[in-house]
Amino acid sequence: MDMKQMHEKPPYGMIAILFIGAFVAFLNNTLLNVALPTIMDEFSVKPSVVQWLTTGYMLVNGILIPASAFFVQKFTNRKLFITAMSLFTVGTLLAMLAPSFGVLVAARMIQASGSAMMMPLLMNIMLVAFPIERRGTAMGVFGLVMITAPAIGPTLSGWIVEHYTWRTLFGIILPFAILTLVYAFFKLRNITPNRDMKLDFLSLVLSSIGFGGLLYGFSSAGDMGWGDPLVYGTIIAGAVGLVLFIVRQLLMDDPMLDFRIYKYPMFALSSAISIVLSIAMFSGMILTPLYVQTIREISPFHSGILMLPGAIVMGIMSPITGRLFDKYGPKMLAIVGLVITTVSTYYLSKLGMDSGYYYIMFIYTIRMFGISMVMMPVMTNGLNQLPMVSNPHGTAMNNTLQQVSGAIGSAVLLTIMTKRMESAGANLFAEAQASGNAPTTAEGLAKLQEQLGAQAMLDGIQFSFFISTIVALVALVLTFFVKRVTQPTREKSFAQSEENEK
Repeated sequence: MDMKQMHEKPPYGMIAILFIGAFVAFLNNTLLNVALPTIMDEFSVKPSVVQWLTTGYMLVNGILIPASAFFVQKFTNRKLFITAMSLFTVGTLLAMLAPSFGVLVAARMIQASGSAMMMPLLMNIMLVAFPIERRGTAMGVFGLVMITAPAIGPTLSGWIVEHYTWRTLFGIILPFAILTLVYAFFKLRNITPNRDMKLDFLSLVLSSIGFGGLLYGFSSAGDMGWGDPLVYGTIIAGAVGLVLFIVRQLLMDDPMLDFRIYKYPMFALSSAISIVLSIAMFSGMILTPLYVQTIREISPFHSGILMLPGAIVMGIMSPITGRLFDKYGPKMLAIVGLVITTVSTYYLSKLGMDSGYYYIMFIYTIRMFGISMVMMPVMTNGLNQLPMVSNPHGTAMNNTLQQVSGAIGSAVLLTIMTKRMESAGANLFAEAQASGNAPTTAEGLAKLQEQLGAQAMLDGIQFSFFISTIVALVALVLTFFVKRVTQPTREKSFAQSEENEK
């Protein structure tokens, strides 16, 4: 099938297989978080050790996603998807039957090696299968999978862990993974262009040290503290590795991850907006449950229910936003979406000790509605400016930066929250003592400290949401510079890339 025929009749059946595979893989990303305390008890491991179930998964993603541009170009989409889905299925089965904690961590890493390929592969197939004027709708449907699956994860796992064992989490995913794999084996065909490439081993090592080091360092900072040698050591190693990786890629004729795509202004701008928005989005996903469970003392399951309407709204809006993008372009959507995001984030910074359950749900849902109008349109507009040969690099770059910026943003905002909490706690206690109202009995002092601790934590969460509001405001300012990438611009970029190759 040539490109023209495919654009007239995209392979919907094949894309559906990929969607199911990607949905299952994305759902798996957040499914385990609620179950960590139960796993900790069963295997008698400490919180810092059990964290490796999420850290290990994330590290494998951080290492493999930058390399996905190479894999997507080197191997056929059929071979790559079947390999990725096989690894994911084997990892899921192993995790369900894991006799020890070490086996469970290894199983999660095998799962991650499969799921890391899903998003870049699916995005590349969408870019090849759909013409530029219909791409917004297609990417909008893809956004439904990308956003809804991880958001449903905590609610679903909260309910399962309350009623069944944590192994059921993997048991639910396994049949879907097997069915997708079997269907793909018989029905999947090749549509993405391939070329003979050699993997530069040094690039892979530098990329692993760079992205892996930064992800691990920033993700561990909240738990271990910034003063821990392992935290600042891995961040420094990651930063040095990343600089060396970028320099090497710029000097290579056929790089593993092409940083020259940043010469396309709309791609560079979309990348900057996506980074800033990822920081704001991930911070909300961490700070909201923290506030709901710690300050308002709402159970993890009900906290998941509170965040569910936001996930549903994002899922419903994603295809609608895609259609609006095809019709009107990204600028107006992004501006309206970011105004909503900024205002709702500001309202989250004003939550009090007794804010109502449904009020919090409403503000959080409105915020997710705002974010849903920005993410995919801005990203798609940036990718539209790249020549076809650079699509694998564009998708790999976007996915990598989202992971890294999400981890960095979450770590920094949690640190801001902790520091603010400590200073607020000290000030509140000093004020209570100065006023002469401080109790003298040990029991009274313990009760006062508990009250002041909750007040101080609320202050920290409010301040972090306020910083998040400023972050969203930065993204809003950047969207005023967005221009719609039209067909002629893309043809010009094709010509430019051919000229550069000559």
